[in-house]
Amino acid sequence: MKLIICIVQDQDAGALIDDLTEQEYRVTKLSSTGGFLKSGNTTLLVGVDEKDVSPVLKVIEDNCKTRELTTSLLTVTMPGDTYIPYPLEVKVGGATVFILDVEKHIKI
Repeated sequence: MKLIICIVQDQDAGALIDDLTEQEYRVTKLSSTGGFLKSGNTTLLVGVDEKDVSPVLKVIEDNCKTRELTTSLLTVTMPGDTYIPYPLEVKVGGATVFILDVEKHIKI
């Protein structure tokens, strides 16, 4: 058995969860926050048999596309000066996926 830990943007999570549950995969949703943009993320836990890892990864790939976002970082030129917004293009979306071996699975 494998545990798939999948971190996606909040805006991708709803459709991804719908598609996974539609295909009868059980999903646990955890709210999380990204470190760089400090925006909302969703962490999904999906326990599957080893043969189901590829189909689950395909569903994740179909639902979580990378896109570009323009944001601004605030910089300070000198202490006491005002903040100057600095536009920055970053890639957001997609998914970060970890696949772990499960030593033991107990359902009570």
